[in-house]
Amino acid sequence: MEGMSERQYAARVGLSRGAIQKAKAAGRLVLHVDGSVNAEASDARREEMTDPSKTRRAPPPKLKPVPEAAVSAVGDTLREQGLAAPPVGGGTTFLQAKTANEVLKAQERRIRLQKLKGELIDRARAETLMFRLAREERDAWVTWPARVAALTASELTAALGEGIEVEAAVMQKVLESHVRAQLDSLAEIRGGLA
Repeated sequence: MEGMSERQYAARVGLSRGAIQKAKAAGRLVLHVDGSVNAEASDARREEMTDPSKTRRAPPPKLKPVPEAAVSAVGDTLREQGLAAPPVGGGTTFLQAKTANEVLKAQERRIRLQKLKGELIDRARAETLMFRLAREERDAWVTWPARVAALTASELTAALGEGIEVEAAVMQKVLESHVRAQLDSLAEIRGGLA
């Protein structure tokens, strides 16, 4: 056989064997003496004789535009990992987007695993616990002067000697003013989770 069989030629040009048989019957194929298909000559003849409006060409794929936020997220993820990221609007390649996707999946899995191990806690819960602890600490300091004023006054009276007496009520007022000043300065500090 000098050329190709109908089946081989059909596979080469991406058509069915039936379409090749129709082209053969219509004279759009060039055949060798033994009846095999002369591929190069047949390609040229089919190109000349085939009506372009009757050919089936796959329509170009309809690609949706990628939102700019998604492209910038890909760039951010790549930069966080120390990888080269395209400039914004510079055209992210499929490989870069796929790499960023894999990095994000790995980060998500790591966080999920840390939660399962108890290494991570819910941010809202942590802030609630921190606020409650700070409030309990403040309340303990606010009531402290009333609890220790009488004891501190008697200790000071004993330490200063005879004739000098420190009253518990005065001691409590002095301690309260100093504790409140300290609590006010601590209130300016904002404790938050970064």
